[in-house]
Amino acid sequence: MATALFAVYATLSTLRYRHLGTRSWDLGIFEQAVRAYAHLRAPIVDLKGPGFNILGDHFSPVTALFAPAYRLFPTPVTLLVAQAALFALSAVPVTRAAARMLGRRQGLALGIAYGLSWGLQQAVDFDFHEICCAVPLVAFSLENVLARRWRHALLWAAPLVLVKEDLGLTVAAVALVVALRARRRHPRAALYALALAVLGVMATVVTLLAVVPAFNTTGDYDYWTKVDGGFSPLDGTDTKIRTLLWLVIPTSGLLALRSPLFVVALPTLGWRFLSSDSHYWGSDWHYSAILMPVVFLALADALPRARTSPRPWLRAYAQQLPAAVASAALALTTTLPLSALTERAAYDVPARVTRVERLLHRIPDGATVEANIGPTSRLTSRCRVFWTGGTGRITPDYIALDNSGHGIRDIDAYARQLHPDARYSLLDAAYGYVLLERRS
Repeated sequence: MATALFAVYATLSTLRYRHLGTRSWDLGIFEQAVRAYAHLRAPIVDLKGPGFNILGDHFSPVTALFAPAYRLFPTPVTLLVAQAALFALSAVPVTRAAARMLGRRQGLALGIAYGLSWGLQQAVDFDFHEICCAVPLVAFSLENVLARRWRHALLWAAPLVLVKEDLGLTVAAVALVVALRARRRHPRAALYALALAVLGVMATVVTLLAVVPAFNTTGDYDYWTKVDGGFSPLDGTDTKIRTLLWLVIPTSGLLALRSPLFVVALPTLGWRFLSSDSHYWGSDWHYSAILMPVVFLALADALPRARTSPRPWLRAYAQQLPAAVASAALALTTTLPLSALTERAAYDVPARVTRVERLLHRIPDGATVEANIGPTSRLTSRCRVFWTGGTGRITPDYIALDNSGHGIRDIDAYARQLHPDARYSLLDAAYGYVLLERRS
């Protein structure tokens, strides 16, 4: 099943890339970082600003692990395929734990529901993000919690602090669940878990207040601005409620809430809902991927107890729930990203793509390029790419823009606005993409 999931995840990601469907600048950012690691250099990401060290944005040294594969295959597709493999790998512990607790058939049903869950599909559809490393770590950790292998559970959770700065709190949540469950029969394991919980919180605090600011050019953590004085946690309540309902109803029929494992989801939900950035509140993008193994393993944990409940309706409900969530996942997939794989057009290369790629190939290797979202991931493997308006004192050789939405009315005036002291001429244009070259 994991192999099948890898195949569909990787196909979806590469087809989106093939169709110029990049949704943000993240793929270019991560490629610049991994490219630097692959050549044994500091992870400088010029898309965030000339000479910007990515560790001053988010603390994600785990991305260095992609460097060997990228050195062999220097293309953003390498990152997309690696992400697909990690997401697919996470289905192994989820399905294995569910099968151990519920039986082979119902465990498989839960595994299918997990593999097709909306959170994973949205993440696969969103290019690349370091969160793909966290998802299997959480899944393996919670599998070991359910198997009462306390040391393994803690060891799988600990590396999360190297994935992203906020995940130290998730480490603490996992450790607290271990301490709660191990306290009677294994008090020593409970003490180790409490120690790891403290270390997880300390790791987050130190990373936010010291490590990231040390690499940041401003000496601060840029995302403090996501929580400002004019923001109320009640803002966007309707969106947040919808996200919570999506999180617990189609995935677990609310039964995941009966398991202590659901506590592991609270740190992620907390920072998202306390942020003033509305992008974090909804069910789009990649933000809910790490919650999927938590919810499904919490369901696997809750079902055996529900089946022995004195309430007949709850016993009957729990007996049918694995098949129900698998059916819900299959039904919802018809409206989710994987449904694109059933369309014949997804496998054709449009004339637009061929022409735009020919336009971008007019930029020589090693050139400096200022670009917006569309061209970035096509250029970061061979050029030094900056974000539009973020080149600092550098005047790039080329300006490549995706203006298919006609957001820029006068390209020449826009180029003069970006670089008043330089002169650019139109080199090529096709299907809304524009390429300008600096005159000598």
